[in-house]
Amino acid sequence: MDELLSKLEWINDPRQSWKTKHKMMDIIMIVLLSMLGNCDDWDEIQAFAVYNEEVLRDYLELTNGIPSKDTIRRVMGMVEPEALQMGTQTEIAKQITKQKGDYVLVVKGDQPTLHQDIIDYFADDSLLAGVKESGNYKCTVEKARGQIEKREYYQTQDIQWMAGKADWSKLTSIGMVEKTIDKDGKITVERRYFISSLNSDIELFARTVRGHWAIESMHWHLDVTFREDFNATLDRQTALNLNIIRKLCLSILRLLDIGRPRASLKLKRKAISWNPMKLLAEALAL
Repeated sequence: MDELLSKLEWINDPRQSWKTKHKMMDIIMIVLLSMLGNCDDWDEIQAFAVYNEEVLRDYLELTNGIPSKDTIRRVMGMVEPEALQMGTQTEIAKQITKQKGDYVLVVKGDQPTLHQDIIDYFADDSLLAGVKESGNYKCTVEKARGQIEKREYYQTQDIQWMAGKADWSKLTSIGMVEKTIDKDGKITVERRYFISSLNSDIELFARTVRGHWAIESMHWHLDVTFREDFNATLDRQTALNLNIIRKLCLSILRLLDIGRPRASLKLKRKAISWNPMKLLAEALAL
């Protein structure tokens, strides 16, 4: 959050200064804090700011009060998306372990070397057999949505060979989930790869991947937690900026403790809307 605030202080504002009533940084932060507070569209965002203006003034200047929803929407279409792009996964991992938590992070193409190294590791049949023999393997088969889904979980602490592992705070293990879907005889297979600060514990790894931490699909969270599919934003740059802010909100919500260990991200958003004075302060401190 400190990094974001620092970036926003220096963000380029293309508006004519003599026509500007509201700081761009204030508007971006209104959107971020309102989204954390369970708001999903422009009306809700502006209303949240109006009803919580006193709280927001603890963090923002708001020299001319709360901007209109049209101003908020227009300014969000002017922001360069690159200015909102925050910490890498390595920084997220560092923050989680700093707060004495553990992480399981999905590895994708945006980490090409790491991604390929893990792909190559689990593509080696002898190494895969060794993981199975060590007991760090689990297989489940279930019927869902008219298809049979088989999931095979692999986890290992054999990572001494990994180049760049020192970049990841307390990196201890890597894992793979292979999902085989049989739908009316048509077979599809997909593999997903993970890094983790957890020791090898296949039951915990499997629960984590599929369970409470909701690692499997950020898109699912963007749709369900933030109702992204229902957002009617049409402007491409505005939509991209909102998507970036929603992803930042997801990272903050995962770290936020509202006093209920198994609280969903949706519940955390609602809790912030119920008690913004307390929980926004805690969210901004992360």
